[in-house]
Amino acid sequence: MVRTPDSNVEEKRAAGEAAAEMVRDGMVLGLGTGSTVAWTIKRIGEMVEEGMEVLGVPTSYQAQELAIASGIPLTSLDQDPVLDLAIDGADQIAKDLTTIKGGGAAHAREKVVASSATWFVIVADSSKYVDILTHPVPVEVLPFAARLASRRIEELGASPKIRQAKMKDGPVITDNGNFVIDADFRTIEDPGLLSTQLSEIPGVVEHGIFENVDQLIVVIDGEVRTFSRE
Repeated sequence: MVRTPDSNVEEKRAAGEAAAEMVRDGMVLGLGTGSTVAWTIKRIGEMVEEGMEVLGVPTSYQAQELAIASGIPLTSLDQDPVLDLAIDGADQIAKDLTTIKGGGAAHAREKVVASSATWFVIVADSSKYVDILTHPVPVEVLPFAARLASRRIEELGASPKIRQAKMKDGPVITDNGNFVIDADFRTIEDPGLLSTQLSEIPGVVEHGIFENVDQLIVVIDGEVRTFSRE
């Protein structure tokens, strides 16, 4: 398939809208963050307008605003601690469904929402689907611990950089009031081990390695394909 500048947009829309077809009346949903799952949220909004009743738990301010604009009634994990389905995007996903997330600095809340769901689905375009993970791992850290965390991450073999804001001076601040360190390990041979090592660093709130994905919906060569964890 010859890719064009519009290929990614087309693939994102197809994958995102395909995931919306999993939604059933009465479900409580985790609503992820990003350009692909945005299509899912918009389609769910259309389904609500057509009469379907659902509730959504957004993973970020961005997801919350889009859900409100799409007419999706919202709830919280305090009110609905167990979700029927969570749908989110990915920065990169391997064939074993291990995923890296956090490009939007929402991965801490995304992981909480995903872990609260009975079924967790990733939607992605073909550029995100790889044999082995190579994307830098976002690591949310307490500002007080940023230097310590950077040093420990470097000891694990990465090149850590505190993510800088584009429209303001200084670091990106997450919805939780923390910093994000982007840790470039180049090739990640053992994501499970790295996940454990990052979680053990004092001051780390959450990292972007997700090992609990149940299903992937991805567009490859113009075809929507589904892969489930074995």
